[in-house]
Parts: sequence; C-alpha cells; structure tokens
Amino acid sequence: MSFELIKKVNEAQKKSNVVDVRSGDTVRVHQKIREGAKERIQIFEGVVIRTDRKLSHTSRITVRKIASGVGVEKGFMIHSPLVEKIEIVRRAKVRRNYLSFLRERSGKSARLKNLNFDRDGVNDIDNEAAEIEAARLKELAVAEAEAKLAEKAAAEAELAAKQAEVEARHAEA
Repeated sequence: MSFELIKKVNEAQKKSNVVDVRSGDTVRVHQKIREGAKERIQIFEGVVIRTDRKLSHTSRITVRKIASGVGVEKGFMIHSPLVEKIEIVRRAKVRRNYLSFLRERSGKSARLKNLNFDRDGVNDIDNEAAEIEAARLKELAVAEAEAKLAEKAAAEAELAAKQAEVEARHAEA
C-alpha cells in the first residue's frame, strides 16, 4: 500500500518532456544557479560519458568537458527542477554505456565518430498537450496522496479513541 503511494509520488516528480540522451552525445545542459537572491542559467557543454537509470525519476547523466586543459565532469539529475533543459548538439557512434576510456585520452584520440541525426526533431520537446497532461497527472497524484494521508489520520484517530475507551474501562475496574 505504501509502495504504491511512493510510486505515485515519484511519478509526479518526473518531467514529462525529457530529451532522449545517450552515451556519446555532446549535450548543452542549461542549469539554474542561485547566488543569494539572484538566479541565472549556466550552460555546461560536453560529452555524455554515462547514463544511469533512464526510466526512473532518479535518472542522471555524467557530462565531461575539457576546460583550460583540465578534464571536468559533472553529474546532472535529468528530472531535477534545477535542470532547465538539455539540448543535444552532436550524436556519436559508441558501443558501450560508460565511456570511462575518454578520461585517459586527449586531442584527436578522444574524438568519437559522428552520426547524422535530426537535431531539431530530437530536441523538440515543447509539446503543450504533454505539459498539460503532466500537470493534470501531477495534480491527481497529489490529490490521491492527500486522500491517503487523510484516511490514515482518520484511522489513527479511531484507534486513539478505542484506546482511550479501553483505558477508561480499566480505570473503572
């Protein structure tokens, strides 16, 4: 019973419109950065060297880039509210999910073979109908979770009343 509730809450946290990111893709991740009261968007562009738990609400990608001659890796939770959008710039042919061998390589040896793909088609996720449906599903999940909590509170109140009644009987005897 609680497993179903957890599953519904997790599904409510998922974004409905997410780009299908794969290992070997060169992506541009737009991330919200908060500094005090200010908020800005920072773009991190690099190669996806790892994808984890693609179907889960905890799915994440690890992106690697070379900055000032130093390799920098950053992990992003795809469904996080801080990740504004993920844009696929280039797609490469790779035969594995975890491209750890790129860490030891630099220059020409770190290049991946490009694939031709429909960049606009892959990155076009602005589907208004999908957003409306996602908002409706989120509202339903929240309403069901609140109903379950109210039901549980009523059951606890009933149990407390019964215990008070039993204690009153014991006090009389």
